[in-house]
This record gives sequence, structure tokens and C-alpha cells, in this order.
Amino acid sequence: MFELAQELAVAKSRQDVPAAMRLFHRDMVLEAPAFGTTARGPDENEKALIGFFASFPDYGIELQGHADNGDALVCWGTARMTMTGGRFGVVPDGRRAELPVFIQFAFKDGLIAGERFFFDLSTLCAQSGVSTDAVRRTVFGGAVDPEALPHGQRQPGFLDARHPHPPSSTSRIEPIRGEET
Repeated sequence: MFELAQELAVAKSRQDVPAAMRLFHRDMVLEAPAFGTTARGPDENEKALIGFFASFPDYGIELQGHADNGDALVCWGTARMTMTGGRFGVVPDGRRAELPVFIQFAFKDGLIAGERFFFDLSTLCAQSGVSTDAVRRTVFGGAVDPEALPHGQRQPGFLDARHPHPPSSTSRIEPIRGEET
């Protein structure tokens, strides 16, 4: 399991979307809670990765540790990235951010079937010289605090391939599950 996660980290650090996609199960669910996003299946995942790398063209991740229970894997490490462009409704200062991350993976048929990518949005914004509030307004729409929404409810943000612009309604995020036994 860790070998697949490490291979994905290498592909993403090269912004190699085709290499990353080869590691994904057809039922792949990619979530980034800091952005309130979910991508399901090959087409949405490809669009999400392309959009992410357009905003963070120098993205790199170093996995520094992991734990697993035979069905799921959690990795932690450091992501380095420079926010670019105007997708977040702000003008970043061009500094490269370095932030701790942890990633929850699920697997199916020997491939990655789920990835939840956790990091602190405020840390990213502070290191990029932008307002967290402004980014949250762009990503979540209005002045919505995603933590105030009912459990499991989030508004898709810029990385959600189905909603390229901030939406006006919430959507349900389902938990990632490993193989059914």
C-alpha cells in the first residue's frame, strides 16, 4: 500500500497526471477538505489534478511516515507549493509555502480507490501572502464557514471538476471506504 502512495507522491511532485491516473481505481474518490472538494471517477479526478497543478505548478510532496491497518493507509509529510493565478480570487505574493499534510488512502483491486488530502488552509494562505477569508469566500461562496455546515456537508470548490465556479448550494461528501469484505 505504501509503495502505491509513494509512487503517487512522485507522480504528483512531477505534475505527471497520466502517471497519477494509472494508480487510480476506476471508482477513485479524491477529497481535499480544505477546499471542500470531491472528485469521483477518472474524468473528474483528471480535471481536479489538472486544475490543482495549474494553481500550484511547482507542487511537491515528501512522505515522511505512514501507518496502516491492512485495509487503509495514512501518510504524513510536507507539501511545498506556490499559489499562482487568480483561481482563489486573490493575488498571491509568489512565495513558496511549506506545510504539514496528512493523507488517508483506501485501496481496491491493487489500486488507490480513495485519497483524502488534509492540510491547513490558513497556513497555506499566510505563507502565500493572501487572506484566508478571501480564499474561503471564493472556494466556498459567500461567507460560508464549512465547519458550521452539518457533518458531511460541504460546498464544492475550485478543484471539484463538476463545479468550476463557486456554487450556491451544498453537496454531500461520502466517506471513503476500502474494499468491502
